[in-house]
Amino acid sequence: MLSLSQILFILVTVVAFYFAYKQFSRIYSNIKLGKDEEIEGNEGQRWKNMLLVAFGQQKMFKRWIPAVLHLFVYVAFLLTQVELLEIFLDGFTGKHRIIWHWLEGTFLAGFYTFVISFIEILSVLALIATVIFLARRNIKKVPRFHNPEMTGWPFLDANIILILELVLITCIFTMNSTDLALQSRGVYHHTEPFAISQFIAPIWSAVPTDFLILLERLGWWGHLFAVFGFLNYLPISKHLHIILAFFNTYYARQNSRGEMANMPDVMNEVKMMMGLTEMDENAPMDEELPEFGTKDIFGLSWKTILDAYTCTECGRCTSVCPANVTGKKLSPRKVMMDIRDRTEEISTNLASQETRYIDETKKDNVQKLTKDNYNDGKSLFDYISREEIHACTTCNACVEACPVMINPVEPILALRRYEILTESAGPSDWLPMFTSIENGGAVWQIPDDRDKWVSDAMAES
Repeated sequence: MLSLSQILFILVTVVAFYFAYKQFSRIYSNIKLGKDEEIEGNEGQRWKNMLLVAFGQQKMFKRWIPAVLHLFVYVAFLLTQVELLEIFLDGFTGKHRIIWHWLEGTFLAGFYTFVISFIEILSVLALIATVIFLARRNIKKVPRFHNPEMTGWPFLDANIILILELVLITCIFTMNSTDLALQSRGVYHHTEPFAISQFIAPIWSAVPTDFLILLERLGWWGHLFAVFGFLNYLPISKHLHIILAFFNTYYARQNSRGEMANMPDVMNEVKMMMGLTEMDENAPMDEELPEFGTKDIFGLSWKTILDAYTCTECGRCTSVCPANVTGKKLSPRKVMMDIRDRTEEISTNLASQETRYIDETKKDNVQKLTKDNYNDGKSLFDYISREEIHACTTCNACVEACPVMINPVEPILALRRYEILTESAGPSDWLPMFTSIENGGAVWQIPDDRDKWVSDAMAES
């Protein structure tokens, strides 16, 4: 028969995983709001990107001090899951340190002690790193953490996750040290002493046994609730990159940086103008003109939306952006954050199923609100100003700097294409360049055709 503790554990676990599943399903659906794109490239390179960049933190080490601190937290987070596994087994079975009981008396008992001790050492390093990260954000105030887009929730979000890390570490040491103290009193079965907790355990020598058992249980349950809280907090936090970084690096585009995707409609028109293809006489003359670029998330690739949800908000992209450094409004980090915010807004409206969000031109015989008939009268241009997208030099410094291989240039180009090709708008100082390209095939206003030198050279020969 299950004990009250087992029933409570199972109930809490089921509820936590149910709500986490619902939230992660919503994130997946939001990413799928983007248009389909087949990500091509060598699969071996994909695995290499994931292992080196996501798992190995390769690009973080361009700034080695925060990289080492981040590594402490990251590795501690990964290995702590080993101890979490034992907590799960104990919770389901109603036992105490069940893995130790399985291994006691075997050559693996020492390995068990080594693993728990190693986790404790890493936890101390993670504690130091967490305190330093809090100081960097709140006392030293590193400039890239205090850009205009980092006020309000983004700034609070970073602090919340660091405080959760402190709570988790506190629970680990409370659980392990009180456990050792209770072992010395014969309450729990003896294990071998752990690297750090064995020095904390004497602190509890004057604490009554009943209260010590309560502290040990608080540490155990606190560890569990911190993990479940973290799991359910991830979908609304920038720390979702802990999971999505692996997918984002695996599906990262492998084409050369700065290479722009051709637009088939434009390419075919240019080919016909140059006589490379013949005009299709059967094509309907009243065919609706295609929409070039994009004005909202539905025209972005699902990969770009995945980029937005993977963004760590570290600001490395913005700190190296030449436009931002020279005082212009563009911040690549803000662009990705705006895409994520717009996606969240649309997701919420779609979930509401309110008919006021159905496009007026598509309301006939439409019963359900979907992404295909959605129109709330807003677009990405309500989040990302035209001044921002005009400032981009497409130098790809932001792409190079991103530790999880996000490409902020891609959506900027898509928005610029929409503005220039679909709206026939754009900065006035760009218009002479467009006129020159259209008339002479070059960005400079020259009196002769761009290829005149070819005919001259052939005439001379």
